[in-house]
Amino acid sequence: MTPDRRCVMVRVTGHVQGVGFRDWTVRQARGLDLDGWVSNEADGSVKALVCGSDRAVSAMLEAFMLGPEPARVTDVLWTHAGDDGQSGFRIAP
Repeated sequence: MTPDRRCVMVRVTGHVQGVGFRDWTVRQARGLDLDGWVSNEADGSVKALVCGSDRAVSAMLEAFMLGPEPARVTDVLWTHAGDDGQSGFRIAP
């Protein structure tokens, strides 16, 4: 793990399911060279573990606030998280 690497657990609420949010997240995260995963939650939110450089994680948090075009994000909550050591970014079941 590099000194500037950090991980955050993110919960995005609003109209974020059924709008391609997970696929969009994977594209954004891979473009920023981030590791982690994204999943739909039963309550209608989207949850993600995002790990990478401080700059890339910050950029992803900003991107989450906008989301893809059809989404309507109402809130982005995040907390520091442990690094699960995973490489790459994927959609989790």
